[in-house]
Amino acid sequence: MHTVVVGTSGVTASDVLAVARGGARVELSSQALAALAAAREIVDALAAKPEPVYGVSTGFGALATRHISPELRAQLQRNIVRSHAAGMGPRVEREVVRALMFLRLKTVCSGHTGVRPEVARTMADVLNAGITPVVHEYGSLGCSGDLAPLSHCALTLMGEGDAEGPDGVVRPARDLLAAHGIEPVELREKEGLALLNGTDGMLGMLIMALADLDTLYKSADVTAALSLEALLGTDRVLAPELHAIRPHPGQGASAANMAAVLKGSELTGHHQDDAPRVQDAYSVRCAPQVAGAGRDTMAHARLVAERELASAVDNPVVLPDGRVESNGNFHGAPVAYVLDFLAIAAADLASIAERRTDRLLDKNRSHGLPPFLADDAGVDSGLMIAQYTQAALVSEMKRLAVPASADSIPSSAMQEDHVSMGWSAARKLRTAVDNLARVLAVELYAATRAIELRDGLTPAPASRQVIDAVRAAGVQGAGPDRFLAPDLAAADAFVRTGQLVGAVEKVTGPLQ
Repeated sequence: MHTVVVGTSGVTASDVLAVARGGARVELSSQALAALAAAREIVDALAAKPEPVYGVSTGFGALATRHISPELRAQLQRNIVRSHAAGMGPRVEREVVRALMFLRLKTVCSGHTGVRPEVARTMADVLNAGITPVVHEYGSLGCSGDLAPLSHCALTLMGEGDAEGPDGVVRPARDLLAAHGIEPVELREKEGLALLNGTDGMLGMLIMALADLDTLYKSADVTAALSLEALLGTDRVLAPELHAIRPHPGQGASAANMAAVLKGSELTGHHQDDAPRVQDAYSVRCAPQVAGAGRDTMAHARLVAERELASAVDNPVVLPDGRVESNGNFHGAPVAYVLDFLAIAAADLASIAERRTDRLLDKNRSHGLPPFLADDAGVDSGLMIAQYTQAALVSEMKRLAVPASADSIPSSAMQEDHVSMGWSAARKLRTAVDNLARVLAVELYAATRAIELRDGLTPAPASRQVIDAVRAAGVQGAGPDRFLAPDLAAADAFVRTGQLVGAVEKVTGPLQ
């Protein structure tokens, strides 16, 4: 099994995906263990002093003014975990929780948190045992990090609360730890706080969304090209010299992908109207501009993710010169903004795909295709309601595009008076990404059927490859009305698993 080694300088996006989705094992480097021990010496020395130090010998948040005596400090650390494990609502997905735990371990191993090496080892052991704490949908404001979600994970380290075992069964955490030979941790000064104070949940969801969107943006270039072909549109608008004079990188990449798909097509540029079209509709002609803008948004989001992956997010932090300083690095604004940006871009990409689908189904705008691509229009309804479903998905995505990061609800007796809502931004982005795959699946379904209905004209080799592959995957072609939901589900799986991109790349080579 693949192993990810966690050091002091952060991890990569591929490391996060390997642990969260691939079940990779986690090991701690010798440098990380040394840094953990050195930082802990600093915390222990400060704990022995009479002067109060935030997080070490004081309460938290609005209660930070109380100095905590040594005999109560272990109880303080247990209590912060128990009281902050206050999530509600449905369980969060396993991959999100694993990303959350792994990214907290990454920060712990930086040597800036003051956590003992044995706590970090236990975190790695829990991940390697396939134990997944029960984390709930609601409880994070994205400031002081993802407090409630991280608290539920810390509760599992203490052997409290519930967790899911590798068999998928939820049991008491203490029983699961015992079954895998893992001793519950007894938290000491600073450790409870250090396990809760981070942007790990929202960052993990950002990384996974970027991985999914990379596939979906390539898929959108393919479905746009297929729709252009089915509508007998012109591919002249994809000429590289046209995109060179507006040099947005994403736009150029999308146009190049579409051109590669359409190479060798006999359908493009043909017109069945009495008067030839001078220009295609915006949803066809401007596809590279819209998809390209989303790609450039993704590039910015990746930059933010990379910076956050290299960060040590905690409060207070242990500095190399021995100081333990309070700070605001736990604020989720940098991550929250790009999560919202991505939801906006995904909604717009879905919107333009839905407009192309509607055009394929409208006999007045499809340039010779039957109404709703029906076999016998009137007797058959064709894809009429498939487009309704697509429209409903797009409508929800537009609502999900409303920024969460523009909101702030003060908390902790006005001590935490401006919060990022980054967790909420991440949660709605996950739904938006799922819906985008479904929207593109409907466009794929319509466009492939429409191309097959263009008798006497040969599609591009890449288009033919897609049609053959999607039919082999269980998505049926033209014909009388039938139960559509299974076809749409098969098309959805074909898109979201990367099979669509894979089919095209057998002809075009790697897409950009």
